[in-house]
Amino acid sequence: MCRSIKTLRPPAMEHVEDDDIRAAALQYVRKVSGFRAPAAHNRAVFDQAVDAVADATRQLLSELEVRGAGARRVSRVETDA
Repeated sequence: MCRSIKTLRPPAMEHVEDDDIRAAALQYVRKVSGFRAPAAHNRAVFDQAVDAVADATRQLLSELEVRGAGARRVSRVETDA
């Protein structure tokens, strides 16, 4: 499922931007809902789901701890805020 979503944590990606997180969230919601683009009557709930998944992804990436070679806390999420 969602094989096109790329890994967002180091070492796969050293710097993650908000656009990367949003794209992954959108891919996930599209896959789960079965809609590439929702109808107008589903747009609000679709967008809310993308926002919720993006928020959960930001939280996950900010709290993950990568151990091993060059162990470091993963806190490289860059937002446009």
